[in-house]
Amino acid sequence: MRGILEHKMVACKRGDLIDRAIEAAAKAHRKQVRKGTKIAYITHPFAVGVILAKAGCAEEVIAAGILHDTVEDGRVKLSRIREEFGDRVASIVEQCTEPDKRRAWEKRKQHTLNTLKKASLDAKYVVCADKLHNIRTIARDCRRVGDRVWRRFRRGREDQRWYYTSLLNSLRSRRKNASYEKLYKELKMEVEEVFNEPHRGRVKHEQRN
Repeated sequence: MRGILEHKMVACKRGDLIDRAIEAAAKAHRKQVRKGTKIAYITHPFAVGVILAKAGCAEEVIAAGILHDTVEDGRVKLSRIREEFGDRVASIVEQCTEPDKRRAWEKRKQHTLNTLKKASLDAKYVVCADKLHNIRTIARDCRRVGDRVWRRFRRGREDQRWYYTSLLNSLRSRRKNASYEKLYKELKMEVEEVFNEPHRGRVKHEQRN
């Protein structure tokens, strides 16, 4: 009887995993906004969760997507993620987290690129969804304000181009997975569109004016 009760308690806890992740992420990011905007930061991890859900990911992967920035930017301890959401979620979040924000931008990004090459498919799913939402946001804002969008970032367009194109290499998966390959191709298409047609957004912006 005790074993049955424990099993039901675990199942119940897993059943509300995404709801609890939403609450934890909303609390961790409650005072943050997206770079160069007044848009609440929480819209980003929520969007990542939606992308992962549409890709058919397990709830642990979706929860990790929603929580992926809580350790790096929300000052939440990884041990707390593990305690509240389990080892699988914590492992994904850990693989998505830059270890030291005080290091130079280039060193941090190179560390990320090296880590992702050896990352689990779960972690690659989350990073792919994360970067897909980011590059879609950049593309949308490029159409709206042109090259001014790059002023939001610590590094300009060329450095961002290096990083995103390098990410495409690091995010390749050796495992055959149709859902992941579809998500990866969407990211690749968006990256190529943003960085191979640098003046398209500016031209459209000038034409509207």
